[in-house]
Amino acid sequence: MRTAFPDFRLGSVLATSFTGTLSERHGNAVERIPAPRRLVDWLAVNGLAVDSCTPAQLDLARELRESIHAAATAAAMGEALPASAVRVINDRSAEGRAAALLTPEGERRWRLGSASGVEDALGVIAADAIAVLAGERDGRLALCASPTCRAAFFDTSRSRTRKWCDMGTCGNRQKKARFLANRREEPNSVA
Repeated sequence: MRTAFPDFRLGSVLATSFTGTLSERHGNAVERIPAPRRLVDWLAVNGLAVDSCTPAQLDLARELRESIHAAATAAAMGEALPASAVRVINDRSAEGRAAALLTPEGERRWRLGSASGVEDALGVIAADAIAVLAGERDGRLALCASPTCRAAFFDTSRSRTRKWCDMGTCGNRQKKARFLANRREEPNSVA
């Protein structure tokens, strides 16, 4: 019997999408990579296919995820980046041996160098986090307005005023809650 796992929340920015593998951090947390196989699945969906993952590699991935989240949260709040988070991000970036390749269609793909490739894939994610945190990409780091989520995300909207990490989940949930609260306040509302 196959265990059902929560769906991945995919974004257009690899590093912040990776932090979304743990959502609802301030509510009922949802771990989207609870087992090594799910990390393999997530990496494949994001163009970083690997053959396998050990429990120790999953621990490294989660440590990187939490370090990116801590650094992105600090950056979004205009605070100094935590030294321990910066160290983990730098270590994972330096340990990776991935090469960027250009496809005939003009897209970037990754060739992972090591046998399992997990460390290489983590290096790609860490390098993306460095680019985002160093301000090398067009956009801004922000925190989800949902009080139970507070996920860091990279806002590339034209106005840079996006409020939700994901409109399909956090945004809709908050708008629905506001709508229902307003309906309860209206004395003549028809249900």
